[in-house]
Amino acid sequence: MRPHVEVIHEDDYIWHAAELPEGEGRAVERRLSVDEEDGSSSLRVDFRTAWGRGPGVHHADTEYYVLDGSMTYGGRRLGPGGYVHAPKGVPVEAVAFSEGSRILHYREYGDAGFDRGARRWADAREDVTVIDSGTMAWDAVPKPGPMPGLFIKYLHVDPLTGFYTRLVHAQEGWADHRLEHHPCYEEAYTLEGHMEYNFGTLDAGTYFFRPARVKHGHFTSMEGGATWLLRSDGELFNWHTRNEWVRWGGDALNYGPQGRWSQSSHDLGGGERPEKELAMLRRSLEHARQQGDYVPHGLGPDPSLPAIAKALDAALLQGGHTHPAADWGADPAALEHPGERTDAAAHNRGAGRAWQPGDPIPAPIISSLPVRSRSRGRWDGDGM
Repeated sequence: MRPHVEVIHEDDYIWHAAELPEGEGRAVERRLSVDEEDGSSSLRVDFRTAWGRGPGVHHADTEYYVLDGSMTYGGRRLGPGGYVHAPKGVPVEAVAFSEGSRILHYREYGDAGFDRGARRWADAREDVTVIDSGTMAWDAVPKPGPMPGLFIKYLHVDPLTGFYTRLVHAQEGWADHRLEHHPCYEEAYTLEGHMEYNFGTLDAGTYFFRPARVKHGHFTSMEGGATWLLRSDGELFNWHTRNEWVRWGGDALNYGPQGRWSQSSHDLGGGERPEKELAMLRRSLEHARQQGDYVPHGLGPDPSLPAIAKALDAALLQGGHTHPAADWGADPAALEHPGERTDAAAHNRGAGRAWQPGDPIPAPIISSLPVRSRSRGRWDGDGM
């Protein structure tokens, strides 16, 4: 499993010698996130000299995306925006990078192993994909949220698992006032631009890896918009939450005013979002209202308060003298797939599962403070 990494800037990572076996040259890598169980990795790689490797077979589904410099694959030169997807077990041609090149490098479902000159594995699927994304047109996202302004370029989609890699652009002024969660993990590296959301600031060089079902949102795309390379290990269904609230509390024993205390996310106000961002979120609300889909975010009574009051009244009427159990609605366990608690990923609460329309929609995960950058990130009342 990979930890929840949210809004870390690549400059906050240290450099390691790049793990690129069977190659000639010198390269270093920043390990954005790593799965220590199966070797999956998301890496930022710099080539300090010219580097090359002959034909062979990767042990993992492997992706390269050129940020700066050039990559030559099978004699074809690719500059910034060049992309190669090499499925594990599928023979690849010789690859080379010019000195000073900067790339994103991903390995999925396997480690860095590479067998020079090997033949195609018997169970290998698909073929190598080679794309110059700079020649591709941006397509409007069919469901861009409560307002238009999202665009996409599909780089690779696995026809069997739904795993897909794409470039996404949010134009300046695009906003979404809702929180959302997904059945799959989601990770992104910010290529350019500026966006604010509940976990912090997305600008060039920032990265996140978010496990399945973790709530996130309140997006505001700022000056110049924002562009990412974004990956998911399955089809990205969006499940939205509005007017959200969280309540926590307990009995203070040896701190503060002793006694029972309770606090809700409604009590935290607007957090630290500046007026410009709040105005953008209000425009998102107004657009939703015009479309006939309007619920004011964060307004009205906290639903937890009537639940507590009703439980207390019931206990008093029955002569109870202990703290009653409030009815908070559906038990999150009832919204999971039964196999989630018994399958191979049962140890990982944030693991994604294949989901199809009509399946039970799992409850979201309210994230604790994730691994986070020293130079980026924000944690306030929106941190869900």
